[in-house]
Amino acid sequence: MAKTLMYKGHPLQRKDNIIYYGSFADKYIIMLQIMDTKKVKDLDVATKVSIQLQLTDPDIKSRDRIVKRTEKDSLYSAIDVAAVWLQRALTSR
Repeated sequence: MAKTLMYKGHPLQRKDNIIYYGSFADKYIIMLQIMDTKKVKDLDVATKVSIQLQLTDPDIKSRDRIVKRTEKDSLYSAIDVAAVWLQRALTSR
């Protein structure tokens, strides 16, 4: 069984250019979408990342699930924003 990658206590799952941060069992999840990359030596490095805080409720239309969104110019800054947004969303009642 594959071990799930965790960041600050929440799971990270990647499918192609989309990374989900958080658990679908919670009320909120973060979707990070890599919009653009550049080659650094032989690695693709993200240069434009879309961040969306979304509700996980399957009864809500997908476009209405988005609570807030922004874009960052690196995966590192995107994951920092994602961690703060997810923590705040899950601790607010």
